[in-house]
Amino acid sequence: MALYLIRHGETRENRARVVQLPGVPLSERGVEQARRLAERLAGEGIVRILASDLRRAAMTAELLAESTGALLDHDPLLQERNFGALRGRSYDEIGFDPDFTDDPPEGESVPVFHERVERAWRRVLQTAEATEGHVAVVTHGLVCQALVERHMVVGADAADAPRRWGNTSVTIAEAGEPWRVRLLNCTAHLGALEGAPVGAPV
Repeated sequence: MALYLIRHGETRENRARVVQLPGVPLSERGVEQARRLAERLAGEGIVRILASDLRRAAMTAELLAESTGALLDHDPLLQERNFGALRGRSYDEIGFDPDFTDDPPEGESVPVFHERVERAWRRVLQTAEATEGHVAVVTHGLVCQALVERHMVVGADAADAPRRWGNTSVTIAEAGEPWRVRLLNCTAHLGALEGAPVGAPV
């Protein structure tokens, strides 16, 4: 089986460089990105979807479930890192990129975040083992990065995970010991909508 690791579609806060609150929905552009993602993956054999329950990921996953007919489960373990009191504030106001903050006020420290993602990965593995067909995981950029860096091999080096993940980007990993990435951070389905890197087989 293969695992399809997907980042959610764009939100207004993504575009404005604001640390996002949990209930932020997709923007109109994000809905169109998610629609194109769903069209791309409709015939790929995805039968189960695990998704973060944060609104932006849930909306992305719901469109994918409609196109594939896959069973959709939401799991809070797949949420983006909690940046606590920084949420709702712009990067300019904060004065730094919160992704590189070790211990945000009222939020998750780096070790706490990674411990949660480890539990999310165990849930993904349990789902994959119980599923005949492919599994999709719809989540957030830092979760994508942590899963690839800690549990997958990209080419010859597990440390090749990107720092930035495109909205609705697709990463495909083949099951095994180790899991091997064959497509990384690909947004080819967005075409001229994005003008972003489309990713490549690895």
